[in-house]
Order: sequence, then C-alpha cells, then structure tokens
Amino acid sequence: MRVFVPTTVAGLRRLLADGQVQPLSGTAFALTPALRESYLAGDDEELEYVAMSEAARASLRLLATELADDPETPPRRAVVAADVDDVTLRPDLDAAVVRVAGPIPSKRLASIHLDLAEAADAVRAAAAVIDAADLGDEDAELTLGDAEDHDLAWYGVQELPFVLELDVPDGG
Repeated sequence: MRVFVPTTVAGLRRLLADGQVQPLSGTAFALTPALRESYLAGDDEELEYVAMSEAARASLRLLATELADDPETPPRRAVVAADVDDVTLRPDLDAAVVRVAGPIPSKRLASIHLDLAEAADAVRAAAAVIDAADLGDEDAELTLGDAEDHDLAWYGVQELPFVLELDVPDGG
C-alpha cells in the first residue's frame, strides 16, 4: 500500500542519515476503503492526493512543535511517500489514517514531497494556528488555507541529498 508519512526538514535530514523514516507513533496516511467511501467521485490518483494532503497537514503539526523549540527551523511541510505491506487501517482516527509497524527503509520509498521556499511565510503562519484551525477558528482556517494553496514539490528519493543541500539550508 502506498502511504504518505508526514515529516519535516529535520525528519528528512534524519532519513538521509539513518536510511529510514520513522513515522511518529507509526502514523501515516493512505487511500483507504474509508477514504474512498467518503468521496462520491475520484480516481485513485485524486484520492491519493487527498491522503497526501492530509499528511501535509499533519506535517504542519510536527512543524509547529519544532518551531516552538527552534524558531530558525525551516518552515516547510514535508511528506515521504512509501510502499509498505504491514499497514493497519485506523478509520476510528480519520478516513485516511493508517499505522505502519516500525521504520520504513529507504528502499521502500517512492518519492519526497516538500514545500518550495516561496511557501515559507504561509507555512510558518499556518503552523502557528493549526490547533486553532482544528477547533474551528475561521481566521486560523483561512491562514491554513493560504499554506495549503501551495502545492508540495515532487522529488525522486535519489534527489534528497541535493534538495537538502541546495534548497533548504540549515535555518531555513
């Protein structure tokens, strides 16, 4: 099953160093039967995009924590796409949520998705209000929407070292 793992630039750096990605609490997102049922229309590609978008939103939550600890953290959402076999559906949490058992090795990765530099201000602002948006604050939802208007760029797994070196210097 193709899963989308939310992470951050720091998580991508760990992936590069460790040769694996460790989803927080095993949480990832995927095109699940529950997600398919929640949409009246859409092919697999469109619904996988929905799952990836959910992972990007979860990346904002991770980023909010990192920014609270270090304001110089690069304000970029990041998602790792991988193909894994050991997946547990979690429709009790959300239609696209799955749990993966353990770390996912690099050989199982399909692609890396990362915000471009032009999204940094919108992403930083959205990370600051993600909890308020979850609670229904309309202004926070608009701020979140500004970040989500930026599509994540697609990179091949082999491009990760170059992307981190050239596009996302330490400190953003």
